Amino acid sequence: MDDPYWFGQIAAANALSDVYAMGGRPLTALNLVMFPVKKLDVTILKEILHGGYDKVSEAGGSIAGGHSVDDNEPKYGLAVTGVVHPDRILTNCGAREGDALILTKPLGTGVLFNACRSGKLGWRDLEIILPQIAALNKKAIETAAGFDIHACTDITGFGILGHSLEMARGSGVRINLFYNRLPFYPNALQMYRKGETTGSNEANRKMAERSVRMKRLSKEEEDLLFDPQTSGGLLLSVTPEKAEELVMKLKEAGIEPAALVGEIAASGDPSVWVV
Repeated sequence: MDDPYWFGQIAAANALSDVYAMGGRPLTALNLVMFPVKKLDVTILKEILHGGYDKVSEAGGSIAGGHSVDDNEPKYGLAVTGVVHPDRILTNCGAREGDALILTKPLGTGVLFNACRSGKLGWRDLEIILPQIAALNKKAIETAAGFDIHACTDITGFGILGHSLEMARGSGVRINLFYNRLPFYPNALQMYRKGETTGSNEANRKMAERSVRMKRLSKEEEDLLFDPQTSGGLLLSVTPEKAEELVMKLKEAGIEPAALVGEIAASGDPSVWVV
């Protein structure tokens, strides 16, 4: 991500997501910065921090300081503190047999960022989806709070399969993911078909392969399931009777990509089946 303001926004949204995934509300954040002050103009750093500040403010939190290191490559993140009622903490360990799984953001950021960097994807094609990538999971979790949510996780570096598998193992269940219902960002599949990939795909595949069964898919379609997400959406496990209503409420809240993408098929045999 070459645009420093978007870089800051997306990094901040990614960090804040961990609090939302537990049903919490962010309070404070510490900037964590590594920046080559002798190589890059300090105005770039200011724009990165500006992006982070705007996202934390949007979340209702405050920047409480931070730490910086002179480094060869710009890096930025946040250490976030939040609060949640002890009786309402969400984890990835409570999914129940019969539950429906709802995803709130599309997939494919990993390959799209890399493709833009390598020149396979034009900046304008990436820029058009940046507001969606940088969107907070605030509205999603606030909307879900009115429903009986049994488990929740955000989809980040392990991809949809890796984080679904974590939920399956934590809950002691088998998960069915409906491939044809999964939302993907435009151009993500095409970039894999053009030979683009990420540094995490192979590791994500190896981590999950013994506990995953897939219907017949092309190699590129499989790659989308292992694609590492930055500022990904929430995967919510909800009682099936309320699933369609929750999807509708999420869309009414402006979360258009929200979709019912899976189910908790059975207890025991922690695994993920792509059907």
